[in-house]
Amino acid sequence: MYHGNSIRLLAGNSHPELAQSVAERLGVPLTPCMPQKFSNGEINVKIAESVREEDVFIIQSGCSDVNDNLMELLILISACKTASARRITAVLPCFPYARMDKKDKSRAPITAKLVANMLVVAGCDHVITMDLHASQIQGFFDIPVDNLFSEPLMLSWIKRHIDGWQNSIVVSPDAGGAKRVTAIADKLGIEFALIHRKRDGKSENAPERMELLVGDVRDKVAILVDDMIDTGHTLTLAARTLHDKGAKTIHVLISHGLFAEADMASLESLPIEHIVVTNTIPQKQNQEQCSKLTTVDISSTIAESIRRTHNGESISLLFGEWANGRGLDMVM
Repeated sequence: MYHGNSIRLLAGNSHPELAQSVAERLGVPLTPCMPQKFSNGEINVKIAESVREEDVFIIQSGCSDVNDNLMELLILISACKTASARRITAVLPCFPYARMDKKDKSRAPITAKLVANMLVVAGCDHVITMDLHASQIQGFFDIPVDNLFSEPLMLSWIKRHIDGWQNSIVVSPDAGGAKRVTAIADKLGIEFALIHRKRDGKSENAPERMELLVGDVRDKVAILVDDMIDTGHTLTLAARTLHDKGAKTIHVLISHGLFAEADMASLESLPIEHIVVTNTIPQKQNQEQCSKLTTVDISSTIAESIRRTHNGESISLLFGEWANGRGLDMVM
């Protein structure tokens, strides 16, 4: 039930399958828009229907050709703004440049802040995203930002698909994920562990290894949790460390499966049972190369957040009983 002006759903080229799934769950058709490239690489968009005084939601994830997808999103926002849309919400399941959120060395750019500025200048009024790499990115904006969490869906997956999860331990592959794993461990009533990554030497090319700082994984089900996987190097080191420390089985849960430089065949050979990722990024091709890869569908969470935003309802309810009830239809 939608009141006032209607929802207009637009989608770029980054993840059409997710956009279509969100549209079906909302019962709202995707507004035809045709992003296309000129021969010199410039992007043009044509919105086939009027969006005047409508509540516009543009779904575009930061994946694959991230720069083209970001530019496409900015042009779509600008086009809707000049077409007199009442409100424009950018739905970014995976926020682009989220890892560049601080100046960690001299002359390093804070590109996540730049992306925030560009979205606002283009005409964006509201941002919906999921599992930001760093929560402080929300502070880069002067407009409302809703950072959704995949944690409730992951908790449901653990309870339904991991035998003996009551005797498991949640593991973070680095200190930065401590808050994430302790929250999951508290909700499941189990222990947590932290892994420390270090180099054998001062050189940047020195070999790396991991050591368990906190927790005991011996004879337990290890659940390795992280927010993002790109090369798969951290996952490889962590999985082998847990295996060497005597973990009974290893399951991996990750929010954003980039796999940009990952060797899927190598991940297939690791001593792990499952690699579970959300579909904030298309995974069809990766699933064909790795049988251990399982996808959790977040379209229900995205769709409900859009519905609640449009109707002026609370988003925080998405993380309670409603989210726990979505576990039955989330695995793809």
